[in-house]
Amino acid sequence: MYKVVIVDDEPIIVQGLSKAIDWSKWNCEVVGSASDGIEGLKLVRHLLPNILISDISMPNLDGLGLIAAIKSEFPNMQVTILTGFRDFEYARSAIELGVTRFLLKPSKYNELEEAIAVMTNKLAEMGISPDDEPILPDGLDISEDEDINSANSFIVNNAMEYIRAHYNEKLKLADVAEEIYVSQWHLSKLLNKYTGQNFSELINGIRIEHAKELLRDPSMKIYDVANEVGFVDLPHFSRVFKKIAGLSANEYRNSVGL
Repeated sequence: MYKVVIVDDEPIIVQGLSKAIDWSKWNCEVVGSASDGIEGLKLVRHLLPNILISDISMPNLDGLGLIAAIKSEFPNMQVTILTGFRDFEYARSAIELGVTRFLLKPSKYNELEEAIAVMTNKLAEMGISPDDEPILPDGLDISEDEDINSANSFIVNNAMEYIRAHYNEKLKLADVAEEIYVSQWHLSKLLNKYTGQNFSELINGIRIEHAKELLRDPSMKIYDVANEVGFVDLPHFSRVFKKIAGLSANEYRNSVGL
């Protein structure tokens, strides 16, 4: 049977979808449910369902980020959004990220059934049968599929935006991954693929660019510059600065005529 997970913060919706629909008609079964997006994502990674039906208007949740994370890590998973969030641009963005259907609450059963039929047909077209064992995501999809590439690009852009906003903190790859709902391993692969650099290289590059700006202020000591951009000690800053800029911080300061 195709495995289905339902995520919604309204218990009556979860119960209605689980009990009122004859899932067996499409060779499906509901294997789990969650009441918020974060728990839902954990459940998805644990159960590896073929189909996800989820709200995206839940508290403390970036719905588009969650969609992108799911479609990037699990490109074959079919996703239908069931929500009261009535925004055309939001719906279009969700569909661009690979959502199969975007349904507004309250949805009629014929709309839900049509979505289920489309999702199971897509799974069959991909050669995935109801009896297939789930496949763990063990590699980064590098196909030309537009949905997958859109989801991957969305994640990388969000990651870079977060890194730029927090570069001067004690930021780790795990912190960024948690913020944008993907695994640390998956984010590392995405950053390497789309930027050609690993996390350490990216954040150090951003820190050094900001350090160059601060070095233009002759009143700032190099130690203070290092601390301001997120380095915990001066020797480390000095090594990284010279590696990236090709000269020491002092030499750089002198080269810009200060």
